[in-house]
Amino acid sequence: MSVGTSNAPGGRGTGRVPAPRHGDLTGLGIDPDELPDGLVVADEHGLVVCFNAAAARITATAPADALGRRLEKALPLEDLEGRRWWQLTDPYGGLAIRVGQPERNLLLPGGREVLVSARYVRAVPTGPVRRVVVSLRDTEARRRTERSHAELIATVAHELRSPLTSVKGFTATLLAKWERFTDDQKRLMLETVDADADRVTRLIAELLDISRIDSGRLEVRRQPVDIGAAVGRHIQAYVAAGQPADRFLLRVEQPLPGLWADPDKIDQVLSNLIENAVRHGEGTVTIDITATASPREGEEAGTSVTVSDEGPGIPEESMNRVFTRFWRGSKRGGTGLGLYIVKGIVEAHGGTITVGRAPGGGAEFRFTLPVSTPAYLA
Repeated sequence: MSVGTSNAPGGRGTGRVPAPRHGDLTGLGIDPDELPDGLVVADEHGLVVCFNAAAARITATAPADALGRRLEKALPLEDLEGRRWWQLTDPYGGLAIRVGQPERNLLLPGGREVLVSARYVRAVPTGPVRRVVVSLRDTEARRRTERSHAELIATVAHELRSPLTSVKGFTATLLAKWERFTDDQKRLMLETVDADADRVTRLIAELLDISRIDSGRLEVRRQPVDIGAAVGRHIQAYVAAGQPADRFLLRVEQPLPGLWADPDKIDQVLSNLIENAVRHGEGTVTIDITATASPREGEEAGTSVTVSDEGPGIPEESMNRVFTRFWRGSKRGGTGLGLYIVKGIVEAHGGTITVGRAPGGGAEFRFTLPVSTPAYLA
């Protein structure tokens, strides 16, 4: 554990001896080096007595080089305008009612950005500061989140622009020149507007799903689901839309355990996987439904659905990115959000989903759900 203190009078010497562990941590049996965030603690003299492993990693400073030094020397921080943070905040002076500093972005030597917050520990309110406890966090995770949000906004803006432009153009044209068009022309324009409105509705639904998945608020309303019949309905819809019936092969193993799941969300999963196979794959689209072991502990039975095609498949180097946001298997359009949502729905059911190479050479998606029961029957 990276804890130490100075033994010089007044705390200003350079000698260092091991100090007792910080009571608040050891009382809980916690070593500061086990903490995920950087922890730096200075005593009443402003000398560093704790510099844990995460702080060493974030600052690239060895604990031995920090322990016993003055806080502003061991942790030389500047704000984004180049001002020295410890001089600005003056933790040991200034107003005695202060309790700390809220989290903010600061710079280490070399320009590396970190998230820093501080707590001023006093024995009594408005008394002298006995400890300054500093928390350090790397900004990379937050930057990745911010980049992901920015990409999502850009994608949504791009996807919304096209249908909304179409809707606006056709409606404005019809309003201005209604009498000039034949009934067939009017019907064609209104059908286009209707299709584009559906596209906008789907995109908004995807955004709501992503929001619920990211926040852990995706609700699953379990009902009995006939998974074979659900797949059959999707196949019939494609055949009615012009796909040859012999392009689809549905194989259902009997008997299947009774499946309790959210029928609307399972339809969403099936729709996305079958659409991917039809749009991006080639040859026969095969859907296998089998009984299998449950992916959830404490349950024996599960149901597995495998969707495969005979197309070029997914490159090996891309398979670990298939279920991430904005991944697209080809340049044939789409938001790249569908498989991310599929994974979130399957996992909300307590299931698992994988991707691999099909026996025919194409892509193979397999998801497995526990048969489950609704809460009121459990």
